[in-house]
Amino acid sequence: MARCLQDLAARLAAIGRPDLDVEDVGSIERTVTLVEPLAIINAAAYTAVDRAEAEPSRAYAVNRDGAGHLAAVAVRRGIPLVHVSTDYVFDGRKPCSYREDDVPAPLNVYGRSKLEGELAVRKTHPQAVVVRSSWIYSPYGHNFVRTMLRLSEYQPPVRVVDDHRGTPTSAPDLAAAILEMVRQLILSNRSENAGVYHLAGQGEATWHGFAARIFAGLASRGRRVPLLQAIRTEQYPNPTPRLANSCLDSSKAESVFGIRLAAWQDSLEECLDQLMVRQGP
Repeated sequence: MARCLQDLAARLAAIGRPDLDVEDVGSIERTVTLVEPLAIINAAAYTAVDRAEAEPSRAYAVNRDGAGHLAAVAVRRGIPLVHVSTDYVFDGRKPCSYREDDVPAPLNVYGRSKLEGELAVRKTHPQAVVVRSSWIYSPYGHNFVRTMLRLSEYQPPVRVVDDHRGTPTSAPDLAAAILEMVRQLILSNRSENAGVYHLAGQGEATWHGFAARIFAGLASRGRRVPLLQAIRTEQYPNPTPRLANSCLDSSKAESVFGIRLAAWQDSLEECLDQLMVRQGP
């Protein structure tokens, strides 16, 4: 990431609430005027999948309208925009990995709001880049790896579905890849690179397989881990439909931008190392 910023003689300004509210056009204008960015990366999203069913207006306000507001500002300033989206724009019924030209068919409010956000961005800013990713994890925040770490502190069996599969993606890997995209967009100013791209870790896993790898990594680092049980979706019902297949084909990003994320297993090891350092013995 540092090399990308050095090449641009730029710094990264990470701004969120309360300093920037994507639902408030005035807030966006004030922030952009203050920062004067060379490009905008929109990683803001309403991601509470179950709560979105009860709060659709809020989900659309952030995921669709907020994305459109940022795109409009980027167009007026003539700067690149990279908008982060999700595998949830698909229905998960495809037997193999999703490509960018597969027809979206979201199953729930969250997915529909993110799809409409993509459409709003591309309509408002035709030169924008939309990046879809999946199963994002990191040493920080709320994500599957940190949930498994918390559950590892207890000894009752951990039950995880084994009939949903996807492409686990390291948030630091994804962030570095997006910054490299931004660097190329700024330096080349090539409008033909606009469009939708998938960016996810190499390889795939089921949720159970992902959990097994996490627990194996924790055990190798001296942590006690519980028994892991594989279950089917109907044994762990969710109030909102989830995708049975979240796998994303990232070959287009490699072809156009020369970007290929690491194997998810390798990046998971780095994540676990960081978690252990943060937690201590």
